[in-house]
Amino acid sequence: MRTKVLAVFVVAALAATTAACSKKDDGGTTSTPLVVGSTLSLTGAFAATGIIHKVAGEAFIARLNANGGLLGRQVEWKVLDDQSDTAKVGQLYEQLISQDKVDAILGPYATPNILATMAVAERHGLVLPHHTAVLAPQLTYKCQFPGWSIGPTPNQFIPNLLFDALATLPQPPKKIAVLTSQSGSAAFVTNGFGNDKTGLLTIAAQRGIEVVVNAPYPPTISDWGSIAAQVAGAKPDLVINNGLGVDTVNALTAMKQLGYRPPMTFSLFPAPGPLLGLGADSAGVLSVSIFEPNAPLISKAGADAQAIIDDYKSRATTAKIPYTAFETQAAASWNAWQILAASIKGAGKVDHKAMCDWLHANPVDTTFSGRLTFDASKNNFWAPTLGIKQIQNGQWVMVWPSDRAAGTLVGPTAS
Repeated sequence: MRTKVLAVFVVAALAATTAACSKKDDGGTTSTPLVVGSTLSLTGAFAATGIIHKVAGEAFIARLNANGGLLGRQVEWKVLDDQSDTAKVGQLYEQLISQDKVDAILGPYATPNILATMAVAERHGLVLPHHTAVLAPQLTYKCQFPGWSIGPTPNQFIPNLLFDALATLPQPPKKIAVLTSQSGSAAFVTNGFGNDKTGLLTIAAQRGIEVVVNAPYPPTISDWGSIAAQVAGAKPDLVINNGLGVDTVNALTAMKQLGYRPPMTFSLFPAPGPLLGLGADSAGVLSVSIFEPNAPLISKAGADAQAIIDDYKSRATTAKIPYTAFETQAAASWNAWQILAASIKGAGKVDHKAMCDWLHANPVDTTFSGRLTFDASKNNFWAPTLGIKQIQNGQWVMVWPSDRAAGTLVGPTAS
């Protein structure tokens, strides 16, 4: 009888120990991993940029787990391929949350995909850190937190940032061609959004800059010949492509086939590597960035910045990413992961209401964008740290504003 009682006691003790070790959210050590779920565009039109976020996330998790993980639990990342298709995103996040029972989520790549995710996150009451959505007025869910900010009025901020930089040239552009992807990730910069119609077109007019080509195009465009012909015929001082991914690469390639090269080009949200792959044909191209691995910005970043940059470069090389520098896309990913990790550590448990409340009450110190604070009345978009970068000598270099610049803005080249 005593043997049976002892056996029952041992079984009960083991069950209690197992339950304690498996228990989530108590801040103690557990063998159960903390699983973060997300989608990324690993195939399709956005894949050239999606892979950057995958490599950055893997580097972050490896570093996090080497330092104990979160709440004593190792972190696992479950990534599903949304195939660059916004229509698939919502159902994939529903799967991650309802079927796979992930503990937390992180946003996908591209504003339309993040907006689709936000609806799911809000329905389930989950914190949603994300790395690339910048359309602040549409991101109204109080528990979404951006890792990349262009402020509460990005439609005004980006055109003014660009035109301010160009105004420092001896001969600023006076005639521009504007090529606009009709996607939620880019069109707002050209046209504004909602009741706010202020955008690049209106700001150019206010500054006395003539728009000689205004060419919207579908995100699925495959033939750039007609647009290239319009631009070549108008001979603008500057081509502005408010697009993303490889749009600018395709536009410049089509123009080259006509024997034309724009004196200056601005690309809003490009995949950084493919543009550099054009070689001399992309010299002088401009874009926006929150971080480039240039000396002034590295020195302003945290003590671990160089080690993170080096690790990312090694991983990106292994993944055969064309451009292995730790730049704005990777930095935005790193910010989003740091926001998520800080919310869990700050709350002391995986409780999404507590995590959301903690982020509203406390700053998050990020390696590459400094201290971030989140104000729900501004849809949690923090003060912009965006600058203008330019391809110089085969590399992206920050050139504006002066306190973030590693080089000097170079003016037009001969067409």
